[in-house]
Amino acid sequence: MPKLSDVSRHVRSKQAGPFWVTIDIWFDGEENFERYRESRGLSPEVFASLFGTDPALVKKIPVPELHLVKISYPRATPQGGVVERDMHSGQQYVRLLDVELG
Repeated sequence: MPKLSDVSRHVRSKQAGPFWVTIDIWFDGEENFERYRESRGLSPEVFASLFGTDPALVKKIPVPELHLVKISYPRATPQGGVVERDMHSGQQYVRLLDVELG
């Protein structure tokens, strides 16, 4: 089963305000976008287990013109809090690279 890093051209994460994180996944072409955009590996349940969030709050927005899937989820703690380890959420995407898509 392919991993996200095998079928994507670029993956990034970023803050989406002090309470949300957004992950952008650019698939390597239209074929991979169509095949994996609804993958179980990108489900709200996977995001809940990886990022400690409520799966009911995970938002997924496909952008076919760009072969992109944008997924947003609430941060476990607000940006800049005492336990903050990634102020701009720029490293959060790394957890997804080895997720198997099915």
